[in-house]
Amino acid sequence: MRKEIWTETASFEYDQNIDYVLKRWSEKEALRFIDKVESILYDIKKGTSEYPLTEKGNVRKCVVTKQITLFYEIDADNNLVLLSFWNNYQDTERLEF
Repeated sequence: MRKEIWTETASFEYDQNIDYVLKRWSEKEALRFIDKVESILYDIKKGTSEYPLTEKGNVRKCVVTKQITLFYEIDADNNLVLLSFWNNYQDTERLEF
């Protein structure tokens, strides 16, 4: 199974998204988001799921919800590197990794 590595950006954005859901909706919705992310990460780490490549080299994207897309890559050591939990309402021109 692949090792999971969180970048500082991914960690910050993940926490921000959870905080937003808690403020805007409910704990139940926040837990649903967390469970969905954990399920996706488990499948990627196991190697049972791979998502489409982006135009940015070996970076892949996975739509977690209609509002949030996970950007990640598999590094040379076969680690899962989480790059960003991008809010889809933002301008993708600002997306950097």
